[in-house]
Amino acid sequence: MGPLITLNNGVQMPALGFGTLDRESPEQVADAVEAALAAGYRLIDTAASYAVERQVGEGIARSGIGRTDLFVTTKLWIADYGYDKALRACEVSLRKLGLDYVDLYLLHWPVPSDFATTIASYRAAEKLLAEGHVQAIGVSNFSPKHLHGLIEQTGVPPAVNQVELHPFFTQPEVRAANARHGIVTQAWSPIGGVYLKQRTPASGPLSHTVIAEIAARYSKTPAQIVLRWHIEHGCSAIPKSLHPDRIAENFDIFDFALTRSDIAAIDALDTGVGAGPDPERVDTKLFTWKVED
Repeated sequence: MGPLITLNNGVQMPALGFGTLDRESPEQVADAVEAALAAGYRLIDTAASYAVERQVGEGIARSGIGRTDLFVTTKLWIADYGYDKALRACEVSLRKLGLDYVDLYLLHWPVPSDFATTIASYRAAEKLLAEGHVQAIGVSNFSPKHLHGLIEQTGVPPAVNQVELHPFFTQPEVRAANARHGIVTQAWSPIGGVYLKQRTPASGPLSHTVIAEIAARYSKTPAQIVLRWHIEHGCSAIPKSLHPDRIAENFDIFDFALTRSDIAAIDALDTGVGAGPDPERVDTKLFTWKVED
């Protein structure tokens, strides 16, 4: 399973998890989840908007692993923000997943143009937590400013803030703000796949000579080096793949450690520019899709 991170409410979360965003091949997600669990992952991350919660639930059911040995995360989509809508959306997610509870429930994005509704959704998540439908609550893609507003208005720091984070976008300000509030930083696109997709013909982090040289020295793959870099920083990471060999390879990062100079060399690759959407611009006009029941 790898190391565990203790969240600010005492819940323990595996540091390395498996991501399930795959809009091109959703029919392969159940097999991928089953392969990930067989390889040793115990954290499975999904979201209502990925439209694969049923497949994730199928993969979990086929794995035969007991519920208490798993850590399952899903996320509330922005079209379902609002107190009552959020409560209902969580019910729908649980039904699709085939679970009685999820271990972590995240607000998928801040909606700065309607932050009151974002706050109302978080208050709904607090209710879900109190009633045992979720074991921990958090956010995704929140800037330090968004975190400050959320905590100021609710008094409840999120357990996790899941953000774009990889060697080309190291988010030092976000990580520092998370640390100040006792929030775990979790990386989506941890090996930089989003950068490669959105910023072609730019190369992604895995093809950078610095990472390739470190990988050669440790007889590891570039992806393993980058994932280990996340762990060394105390972050959680959720790589995704549909290939069983790569799924297992990405989990094989607990038999070595990077030196301080290795970590610093990777840190220095930061461009300060992300490839994902700007959280300040996110709303239901930018992302128009809705989650089907």
